[in-house]
Amino acid sequence: MVTDDAAGTDAPEPTDPLDTASETEAAEPSPASGARSRVATWTSDYVSRLSYTGAVLATLFLWLSTTPSLLPRGPLFQGVVAAGAAAIGYGLGAFFAWFARYLVSRQEAWPRPSQIWWIGLGVVASVGTVVALYWFHRWQDELRDLMGVDHLTWTSYPQIAIIAVIVFAILVGVGQAWGALVRFIARKLTAHIPPRISGAVAALVVILVSIFVVNGVVTNYGMKALNETFAAVNDESTPDSSPPSSPLKSGSPESLVSWESLGRQGRAFVSTGPTKEEIGEFNHKPALEPIRVYAGLESAPTIAEAATLAADELVRAGGLTRKVIAVASTTGTGWINRANPDSIEYMYNGDTAIVGMQYSTLPSWLSFIVDQERARQAGRALFEAVDRRVRDIPEATRPKIVVFGESLGSFAAEAPFGSIPTMSARTDGALLTGPTFSNTLWRDTTNGRDSGSPEYLPIFDNGDQVRFIMDPADLDRPAGQPWTKGRIVYLQHPSDPISWWSPDLLFDEPDWLREQRGPDVLDSTTWFPILTFLQVAADMAVSVDVPDGHGHNYLAAIPKAWAQILEPPGWTNEDTIRLLPRLTRD
Repeated sequence: MVTDDAAGTDAPEPTDPLDTASETEAAEPSPASGARSRVATWTSDYVSRLSYTGAVLATLFLWLSTTPSLLPRGPLFQGVVAAGAAAIGYGLGAFFAWFARYLVSRQEAWPRPSQIWWIGLGVVASVGTVVALYWFHRWQDELRDLMGVDHLTWTSYPQIAIIAVIVFAILVGVGQAWGALVRFIARKLTAHIPPRISGAVAALVVILVSIFVVNGVVTNYGMKALNETFAAVNDESTPDSSPPSSPLKSGSPESLVSWESLGRQGRAFVSTGPTKEEIGEFNHKPALEPIRVYAGLESAPTIAEAATLAADELVRAGGLTRKVIAVASTTGTGWINRANPDSIEYMYNGDTAIVGMQYSTLPSWLSFIVDQERARQAGRALFEAVDRRVRDIPEATRPKIVVFGESLGSFAAEAPFGSIPTMSARTDGALLTGPTFSNTLWRDTTNGRDSGSPEYLPIFDNGDQVRFIMDPADLDRPAGQPWTKGRIVYLQHPSDPISWWSPDLLFDEPDWLREQRGPDVLDSTTWFPILTFLQVAADMAVSVDVPDGHGHNYLAAIPKAWAQILEPPGWTNEDTIRLLPRLTRD
């Protein structure tokens, strides 16, 4: 038999010479038994390092993570949210235990609770988690019924548990490795400097190294991989994209912009939209062919040059002779919600020109993190380039100029203007959909809302220049109050996490939960420090996976907003209703 001593100081005891199997196994362990031994040892070490205080708070945070937020969550994101919440709770518990030792100058660790305490916690955690999942099920059904989304199946709940356990174990394992590295460095330093100073220095060194690794290695290589991946996607074309033959479209033989340089979304934009025949049939009179021009990320070396190229392309196609010019600020990939240009083209019988440009290949949520400045530059450069050309026309014959954008595009569309009055004065209207918390004008206007109006649907300056809507009926708020030309509309849903996610959620309860709530936000939705931030962040990943009128899915309200912004001659509410079936986001 062999003595398995952790210190490795005992020699093997003699084995029974008749027990050849025992002797062979002792002398030469099989690969399988060795692997099992290593796994068992690693598991034992992992469990032995667990903090009881951390486990208690992890359990509490896990339960709280099942409370409702803005949107329905499937098994994957609920599992990740639960694991992330539990890991945060565990980290806080472990820190509090260490801090308590530090305050009382205790050198050794607190005595580990006896096995009965761990068993008791396991029982409470198991029962409590079942209860939490029951309420999660109730809340999810209520939210899904409210939004018209299918209920979760019974198989979703085991999936949530499995995902949560795996992700939590990984996160805690990473945290333990990080802590072990701190302790290792501190022990080395203790021979030269006092223990407390060595601990602080060790923690600082590991933090700085971690930041360096994340920023210098993970971020750089990760962003490089993402850029290469999405650049490859940008080189592809959608099934309905084909090079136009009309000189009124970018990418045509007469265009200043090559078809290949437009990018995936640019090619889709110029290839789609209603034809003059479809517009004429709808309006019962001959129509013009709409102008659509676009500059892709590869169309020019810089954002400023791309904006100038797009404006020159607008002039080449005859856009300055149309009744309406619409400046489209795109999302990160260059995407434009088709309901916007299509609505304008139908309302003005094709006598329109739409101009847009791409500034990134990354999806909007990722561009928001890393390409926010590029979005700002693109929005400002494109509008100014177009505006300069429009102002060269005598005022009496100038076309209307409007701006629009969705999500990060709304952020870009705000960029040329320092205030709501400036935007109203320099344009003939704007429709900004699903704004982000970084939208300066949106945030300032919301914060300066009239007394008594809620954050999710504010009234600013009695609705004179700007109105906030979640559905078309809100365009008449406040009732009976006329509004000036240069009308600005912010279209936002109470349940849109793109609008309501903010770093402030970490430690500050937002007004949209503290005040009157929107009709698609449950009364049972409760703000918790840190956790609500995590929940709403997860909601952003599924923000368009809900029907129109909820989350970040905008369609039906768009043409109704444009009808009030532009007041097209002869256009009626019945025309808007007839138009709706012809519209789509993509």
